[in-house]
Amino acid sequence: MNKGVRLSEKWFNRALWMVAIIFAWFLTGLGKSIIGDLPRVETDYTTEHFVSHTQVDPLRTELKGLARQRQTLADQLEQANLQLIIRQKDYQAARTTFDNWVKTRDTTDEVDDLVTRTRTLDMLKKLERDAERSIEDIQQQQTDISQHETQLLAQVDTLEDAARQQLDDAYEAQATRVFLYRLLVTLPLLVLAAWLFAKKRQSQYWPFVWGFIIFALIAFFVELVTYLPDYGGYVRYTVGIVFTVVGGKYAITALQDYLEQQKLAESQPEFQRREELGYDTALARLAKNVCPGCERNVDLKNEQSDFCTHCGICLHNYCNACQSRKSAFAKFCHKCGTAA
Repeated sequence: MNKGVRLSEKWFNRALWMVAIIFAWFLTGLGKSIIGDLPRVETDYTTEHFVSHTQVDPLRTELKGLARQRQTLADQLEQANLQLIIRQKDYQAARTTFDNWVKTRDTTDEVDDLVTRTRTLDMLKKLERDAERSIEDIQQQQTDISQHETQLLAQVDTLEDAARQQLDDAYEAQATRVFLYRLLVTLPLLVLAAWLFAKKRQSQYWPFVWGFIIFALIAFFVELVTYLPDYGGYVRYTVGIVFTVVGGKYAITALQDYLEQQKLAESQPEFQRREELGYDTALARLAKNVCPGCERNVDLKNEQSDFCTHCGICLHNYCNACQSRKSAFAKFCHKCGTAA
């Protein structure tokens, strides 16, 4: 704030800036919610949207059947292992009994008894071998199912890989569409903010104008940029180059226009230049030790310097009543209070 502004006016301006910031904060919250909810207009894609169900569904059904068979075989294998253990124990018990009998039998024992016992052992051994064959058969079936299952899974993976590629392409296209939705929302706000800045920033309702401008800038350069498609960096860098070129061209044009306006203003008579300068503007520039007319640095503390050495505008003059040296832009004499 410059020294020419009234104290109450300073606080009112601060309060109005607070209104602008609060207004921008609420608008930004609303805009953030809208921009964040825009993807809901699109379908939430999954791999199942793109996989060929006419090909993959029979494979998945067959895989489920194989899984049930594998579980059934696992149960059968568990039972077969138990049977094998039982057969082995039966044979070992019978073998132990036979060996003990052989050691203790008399030579007069009948040969038929020996043959009978031997046949019993052979039968138990055969039952043990049958149990082993049952386990081998189950294990062979499990191997066949596992190999077939591997083949089916490979076919399913091939179909799902193709679907995932289509899903990635769909997500990329969806992200581009959602970004365009957001751009259609934020770009008009930015254009409106530029128009308000150019036409209405000094109006009576400037706090709401500046609040909307702040909101539009945040919505476009903060909320929108985070959703900018990347495409390997090409889009982001291209957009950055475009904004830099446009902004740089605007800055160069604005500087040239400003310099032309300053040259034109400095060529006009002093009284006309003084009339075109606002009172608050002149005091603000003087407070920064710059000339109100050409905005170049001047030494205001030098009592011998009454005119700008760059543009010739009067900086200090003398009161008609008391002849005190005063600022040429002051409305009243600081010494006697006489109107300038």
